[in-house]
Amino acid sequence: MASTDSTTVAKDGSDLAGLEAGLDALESRQSYRTPFRQTFVQKILPPVVAVALVLAVWQALVSFKVVDDPTKLPAPSAVWDVVQTAWLQGELLGYIWTSVSRGLLGFCFALLIGTPLGLIVARVKFIRAAIGPILSGLQSLPSVAWVPPAVIWLGLNNSMMYAVILLGAVPSIANGLVSGVDQVPPLFLRAGRTLGATGLKGTWHIVLPAALPGYVAGLKQGWAFSWRSLMAAEIIASFPDLGVGLGQLLENGRNASDMAMVFEAILLILIVGIAIDLLIFSPLERWVLRSRGLLVKN
Repeated sequence: MASTDSTTVAKDGSDLAGLEAGLDALESRQSYRTPFRQTFVQKILPPVVAVALVLAVWQALVSFKVVDDPTKLPAPSAVWDVVQTAWLQGELLGYIWTSVSRGLLGFCFALLIGTPLGLIVARVKFIRAAIGPILSGLQSLPSVAWVPPAVIWLGLNNSMMYAVILLGAVPSIANGLVSGVDQVPPLFLRAGRTLGATGLKGTWHIVLPAALPGYVAGLKQGWAFSWRSLMAAEIIASFPDLGVGLGQLLENGRNASDMAMVFEAILLILIVGIAIDLLIFSPLERWVLRSRGLLVKN
């Protein structure tokens, strides 16, 4: 009888050990390098095919005379010639750098203002009731509406550009953080208070980490508003001392009725926006998701 009991206990122990090992195996992350072929098929090939399809349709519209006026729709080769000429003359990188440096610096200023503003609005009920609707209204206001008053207040200079960027981006960053804080489970806050994490310590160690997904979404939207605000400011407020950015390049093409230059500016604006998203915000989003177990690292 004792032998039977010991056999049963041993069997149960081995079964539990096997179950635990199986659960550990399921919970463990498989860390391996994704084959290049899989990466190429899943991530590189689809956008390449999409771009090729757009270029093919564009060329077909020109070749089959669907749009037979080159002043309205230039051929892709004409746009490429304009881009190549700007590159050979050493002007292309200057256009890009003028706008990108303004956009990133203005976004950093917006980040420094929008983050504490969002925390205050999220945590102080009176301030939230007072300016919360104003932030939402400012976020829905078109960025181009701020250009005329900014020019009148500050003149045609870089300060005007940064003011337009701030007015466009700060509400998005603040509202994103408010949304993230609203989604923090109350249990986290109670647990933090129990452990002594109150005040600024609780905000830094509990609230901000828990609100990170909403905050990152607000940052991404804030950059989009920053970039759009800057383009609006460069298009409307043109002045020689400001240099030629991508928005000014677009306006120069319109003034010269040069559609190849207009398309050049549009493509460069699009490429820069996509590049910033892929280089900065997409890796940041993946890091946030991976840190919460929502994305398996391959």
